[in-house]
Amino acid sequence: MTSERKRILTGVRPTGALHLGHYVGALENWIRLQEEYECYFLIADYQVSDHADQIRDLHRQVHEVALDWLAVGLDPERSHYVIESMVPEHAELTTWLSWFVGLGRLQRNPTLKSEMADLEAAGSDAIPVAFFTYPIMQVANILLPKAHLVPTGEDQAPHIEMTREVARRFNRLFEREVFPIPDGLVGRVPRLVGLDGNAKMSKSIGNTIDLKDDAETVTQKVRGMFTDPTRLRATDPGHVEGNPVFMYHDAFNPNVDEVNDLKERYLVGKVGDVEVKTKLAAALNAFLDPIRERRAHFESHPALVREALAAGTDQARAVGRETMAEVRSAMQVDYL
Repeated sequence: MTSERKRILTGVRPTGALHLGHYVGALENWIRLQEEYECYFLIADYQVSDHADQIRDLHRQVHEVALDWLAVGLDPERSHYVIESMVPEHAELTTWLSWFVGLGRLQRNPTLKSEMADLEAAGSDAIPVAFFTYPIMQVANILLPKAHLVPTGEDQAPHIEMTREVARRFNRLFEREVFPIPDGLVGRVPRLVGLDGNAKMSKSIGNTIDLKDDAETVTQKVRGMFTDPTRLRATDPGHVEGNPVFMYHDAFNPNVDEVNDLKERYLVGKVGDVEVKTKLAAALNAFLDPIRERRAHFESHPALVREALAAGTDQARAVGRETMAEVRSAMQVDYL
């Protein structure tokens, strides 16, 4: 499927189940934008080198991501599901672009610095070279389909800026407008906190609600959510701002009157955490029910998942071959 529409490239690493943070930070934007753009949704399996000891899980994780995408409504008839490692042009473009990115530029990338610090804090004494250089591959991922827009989470903004820098430098150096300069787009909720109030939401920490969680699991997780540590009794005035339970209400409860009423009563000590959490669990389960239903359908029809991945990856390869022909010509490395 080809299109004259502008293009989007965005994606995720297949490191675990997708969760509510993924939804408000990215997925809901993707769902809306697939109506306007030709979208390439990338499963970035090359970029999980920090999980090298779990490489045998990659096959399952790739399909889990595709299931979640189908469940939330990303339509493979209108968009392209792409497996990164099955498009060799990603690796080729990464290699060429690495010639034009200095070591110091990588070391200054705040997202990479933060992630490497987390690995070191977790006791990793052998960070793979591939992890250190994955920002260059992210640049290549975006530039290969000549994406105009990259909808992503707030934490990925430094990668978008690096992509813009590399595209400008390449175009200027080789005096051709090979690559468009992509814009970034952050989701409605730039960063949803974890259930424990931690700014980092992670399955490894255990502070997420996953899109595939059943109703009972969601209810149990909501009951254990961090609220206002200064509030000892239901009659104590509480804090709404910065309270994870109310952050989730704002993000997922469509009943604005109910949310405002809960906030007003919470501020003056006229509602307990049990009621606030019960209503949040009901809102989350109402939101997740149709997602669970669609996921169950595709789980029972695995051929549809494979077809979506195969068709999208084939289309990405066709586009990638065209881009690489331009890149080699611009660099004058089209030897034969």
